[in-house]
Amino acid sequence: MKLVYPKDYSSASIQQLLDAADSDALFVGDPRVSIDAGPRMFDRIAQVIRETGAGWVYADSVGHPRIDYQRGSIRDGFDFGPVVGVSVQAARQSGMESAWNWGALYDLRLRISEKHAIVRIPEPLYSASMVDARPTGEKQFDYVDPRNRDYQIEMERIATAHLKRIGAWIQPLFDEVPVAEKIPVKASVVIPVRNRERTILEAVQSALVQRTDFEFNVIVVDNHSTDRTTEILRGISDSRVKYVIPERRDLGIGGCWNEAIYSEHCGQYAIQLDSDDLYVDDIVLRRIVKELEAGPYAMVVGSYTMVDFSLKEIPPGLIDHREWTRDNGRNNALRINGLGAPRAFNTSVLRRIGFPNVSYGEDYAVALRISRNYEIGRIYESLYLCRRWEGNSDSALPIEVANRYDLYKDWLRTIEIQARIQR
Repeated sequence: MKLVYPKDYSSASIQQLLDAADSDALFVGDPRVSIDAGPRMFDRIAQVIRETGAGWVYADSVGHPRIDYQRGSIRDGFDFGPVVGVSVQAARQSGMESAWNWGALYDLRLRISEKHAIVRIPEPLYSASMVDARPTGEKQFDYVDPRNRDYQIEMERIATAHLKRIGAWIQPLFDEVPVAEKIPVKASVVIPVRNRERTILEAVQSALVQRTDFEFNVIVVDNHSTDRTTEILRGISDSRVKYVIPERRDLGIGGCWNEAIYSEHCGQYAIQLDSDDLYVDDIVLRRIVKELEAGPYAMVVGSYTMVDFSLKEIPPGLIDHREWTRDNGRNNALRINGLGAPRAFNTSVLRRIGFPNVSYGEDYAVALRISRNYEIGRIYESLYLCRRWEGNSDSALPIEVANRYDLYKDWLRTIEIQARIQR
């Protein structure tokens, strides 16, 4: 038994490995990584393939635990590690398209998953050098880098075909957005905050300076800050600022959003502003509301520019999520890890759904659920300055935390796929 290394991930290269396989298990290695196989790595993976009937098997490596595969683990960046075992019989039965430049192994994996289990062995079977040593805060934007556009289009095609085969693909037919309920103002800027004394005043001021021809307010949900955030907020005298301190002390960011959207202060539209970010100018609210009403849309997502703490632009610069299309955006949303920012919602729709009480993925959960029924509008010009600094919750995550976050988003996709199949 030995590892085989594809020269690339084209259909021709992967097919060549399958054609040359001389046993019932094919062990595919990542050519970018130095792998030190444990004494039973090959035997253990082959054993699991034979005894479970799995089509695809992967394992933990020393110092790097991984997560279990779910039905919703359809993102092309799922971390299998640099070693996977593939059932040759399952691969040959599943087949794959012959025209892929980069996505043949991805296509093969999705096809195998439709008829066979994908199994993780929670044992460290080998040691390996790290494929990508960048912090999580840098890696998460690769899929929107315009340099990767052709690659992403191919991955979208592969994922879309998979969703069609399993009955989870949705046509571009949308429900009507409900009529607005009785509202106090046209729009509410929602700012959940905890311990952001360095940035919260700037954030609130960037909302208050907005020039509009409609009434708006700013709902700040202070999640029991222990620094000077509370003092700073109480020093703002503008009557448009609605300052909320939740009674509960177990709320995540999603729970704080619920405090805002179900409050008496919330307007017809609820518009996101994170406590360490800024709107780019004083007409952002007007631009967003105009787009919401043009649809009318249940949700609108803008574009943002990555900046450092001092607001200097940093790579990758503009994040505009141009991968979104009206015809297939709601389906491709199941492959990617986010839809962008700033996010704005029709409050009537949002109140029917609510946010999960978590502090990571709460926005993705709501966007997936909205996209199942309603059309989402897009604005591709930068509306928002997104600070990347040491205070970000996802700037440099330990592997255990990154795994927990990925597991949760895969679970969100799993239940969404199931709901769409049953639709």
